[in-house]
Amino acid sequence: MTALPRLLVLTDRSQLPLGRSLFATMAACAEAGLTHVVLRELDEPLEHRAKLAELLAGLGLNVIAAHTPLPAAVGLHLPASASSNTSFVGLLALSERPDRPTNSVLHLGRSCHSSTEVARAAEEGFDFAMLSPYALTESKPGYGPPLGPGAFGDLPLPTYALGGITPDNAAEAVAAGAHGVAVMGAVMRAEEPAEVVRDLLAAIGTTAATS
Repeated sequence: MTALPRLLVLTDRSQLPLGRSLFATMAACAEAGLTHVVLRELDEPLEHRAKLAELLAGLGLNVIAAHTPLPAAVGLHLPASASSNTSFVGLLALSERPDRPTNSVLHLGRSCHSSTEVARAAEEGFDFAMLSPYALTESKPGYGPPLGPGAFGDLPLPTYALGGITPDNAAEAVAAGAHGVAVMGAVMRAEEPAEVVRDLLAAIGTTAATS
């Protein structure tokens, strides 16, 4: 399987500065070196999300769809509550789409909130996990106390640190054992999202974990 990226950006247009579109934000991120985006926008109708996925793919981004398969996506990311049945039905839907390039890679991930949940995801055949919250987070408060770097040692599959990740602590998370970092608020709320992406890539590029 093609290596997973070190940086994932999750979308949330509700956090964007007034007057900036999600498309413009992601175009700037792609220009700064981002390769993979997790498309959320779960309040949008399915057809709107599908069109947005096409637009983001047109920027050269690899789109991972949150919760629901989308035709232009190369992966699927599911909530912690999703059953293994749901995951493989979703993966099958992606793999059988008629427009999928024959050499494309399908990534299947799950949200986790403990090392036990990461281990379960590995047993059920997921390719990666997002483990959160790494630090205090404005985007999704209420998911328990921060896990910190100690939660990322000896995990059984590539795991992204999510929640409160910024260029200031991204290197710490990867040095602790995270495969990479997944970022929402620090990019979505930024006045200069491209600068944040460049700073994140620089931070994790100097301490890349091997897996």
